[in-house]
Amino acid sequence: MPDSSPSPAAAFDLRLVQCFTVVAEHRHFGRAAEALHTTQPSLSRQIRRLEQQLGVCLFERTSQGNHLTEAGEVFLPLATELLRAADRAAAAARAAARPGRITVGHTPGIIITPAVRELRRRHPDVVVRTKQLVPGAPRQALLDHHADAVVARLPFATDGLDVTALYAEPRVLVVPLDHRLAGRESVTLADIADEPLPKVRGADPLQSAFWRIDPRPDGRPAPDGPLIEAVADQFELVAGGQAVTVSVPTHALRPDLTAVPLEGVEPSHVVLATRAGERNRLVAAFRTYATGTLAR
Repeated sequence: MPDSSPSPAAAFDLRLVQCFTVVAEHRHFGRAAEALHTTQPSLSRQIRRLEQQLGVCLFERTSQGNHLTEAGEVFLPLATELLRAADRAAAAARAAARPGRITVGHTPGIIITPAVRELRRRHPDVVVRTKQLVPGAPRQALLDHHADAVVARLPFATDGLDVTALYAEPRVLVVPLDHRLAGRESVTLADIADEPLPKVRGADPLQSAFWRIDPRPDGRPAPDGPLIEAVADQFELVAGGQAVTVSVPTHALRPDLTAVPLEGVEPSHVVLATRAGERNRLVAAFRTYATGTLAR
């Protein structure tokens, strides 16, 4: 049994917490030891040490495997967040020690070149990196310090961020050239009430709901099209007549597709997002150049 007098929380060794999360993921000490490049006896000792610090049992060890106890189930999400917070703290410290660097993120189809070029021109001694992100990743990229500023389309979670509006883009319906709606001056949601739209596996729920317009204003769910692995896969389905999709007119389309203006829906809003309270002078400078060169 673990010691009934747990050590103070400040005594936690993050290596022990990491060991716990890996065992919890694999539910097997042998496989977890392989993933951690250690031995099973050593890993067992690490887990016992953590249990002693906490004063609770984290795993129930049986011949069928290792299962989390109730205490382990409660500790797992907190332990995962503890490791992420430690990573963010380390990244923030490294960023503060390298004030002459900035990473600007952007999502597909958004051009940031004018603002980046101006930043490089005004700060020739600065290392400026650019990084393309998947549509649902802006907030996490910022909080994890993988990017210092991100230009992206809403919606995405913005808590903990400062957001500056840059411009809006109308949404359009993308269909194959031989589709019944191709060539129309515009279409409405009523026109596509029964048209299936692709679903992206693991997509951010806010992004998915916005681009599929799901649910519709009358409360009906958007018709489900095929499940795809990435947003880029949708255009092959559309060209093949298996679905239609909603996009923006700035996206370059293949020659067998066409875009039709979609009426009665909110436009897509492109914004600049940074960490709330960010004090990096380069981030402030990029915000100035982005609003000056990208805003419409």
